[in-house]
Amino acid sequence: MSYRLQDYDFELPREFIAQRPVEPRDHARLFVVHRASGRFEHRRFYEIPEYFQKGDVLVLNETRVLPARVYGVRSTGGRVEILFLGVPDENGIVQALVRTRGHLKTGELLQVGPVRLELLERTPEGPRQLRWPRGVDFLAFLERYGLPPLPPYIKRPAAPEDRERYQTVFARRPGSVAAPTAGLHFTPRVLQALEAKGVEIRYLVLHVGLGTFRPLRTDDIRQHRMEAEYYEIPDEVARALLQAKQEGRRVVGCGTTVTRALETWRLGEGPQRGWTRLFIYPPFEFRVIDALITNFHVPRSTPLLLVAAFMGRERLLEAYEEAKRRGYRFFSYGDAMLIL
Repeated sequence: MSYRLQDYDFELPREFIAQRPVEPRDHARLFVVHRASGRFEHRRFYEIPEYFQKGDVLVLNETRVLPARVYGVRSTGGRVEILFLGVPDENGIVQALVRTRGHLKTGELLQVGPVRLELLERTPEGPRQLRWPRGVDFLAFLERYGLPPLPPYIKRPAAPEDRERYQTVFARRPGSVAAPTAGLHFTPRVLQALEAKGVEIRYLVLHVGLGTFRPLRTDDIRQHRMEAEYYEIPDEVARALLQAKQEGRRVVGCGTTVTRALETWRLGEGPQRGWTRLFIYPPFEFRVIDALITNFHVPRSTPLLLVAAFMGRERLLEAYEEAKRRGYRFFSYGDAMLIL
């Protein structure tokens, strides 16, 4: 067992990083890993219902990505880029990452469209705090002025089609600043095929924030501290999962966000809603999920470590090398993996 961050690294030439999504969504490739035997299979995502059986419970994250990236000007006239990290709290304070040339000063005003934002003190963790003006609808503002917050490894400007393509087809609850990417491959026809097979589909929410995409900076992974992310597991979903586990039916988690919410809850040992800082890395005892749908993740990242905890570090790195040999596409707009 290794706690060294360098042991969760791998080489990835730039051409493997997907810059645009596959169309249609469910034609992404699917790398299937059988944990018990170590066997690999190579399929298409629309074939995933073949790996489900009647009574399985599939859990999806219905968070919706905010068009959270905006551009404006400082009181000095300089250009500023703001990435909101959530919605304003009850006091009108919203956290954000702010990029500009030069030093930002507390109390400085930033103009974005018709909205003037006051720069407050930096939080201890690093993000900036901004004061949102009273009476201005935050979500309506973002719909008018915001852009999809594509990750920095996508080396192109956000396009109009990214507004919906960087969302799952079941996204309903606005609040994320990155997509729960394992869910991007689902289409209505795949969901209908699963339901026709007797699969129980349930939804929770975890709003993706800094906790998911902030890189690790400590050589010893045990020293990393996750940023808190908000999650909710509805009562009926909790009851359905408890019943499934009691009856020996399989729970399939779609993505690392779903997994972190469920494993925070731990079948009722933890709360059903609140803020989670759960950081999953090897070794970890998974209490809820029995199988995992995920994407191919960034080296040295918290999602990668979660997947390593589920399938083993050595097998994960072996699978990633096989994926590269076969030309799989990596990261947010890339291909999918099913770990059984």
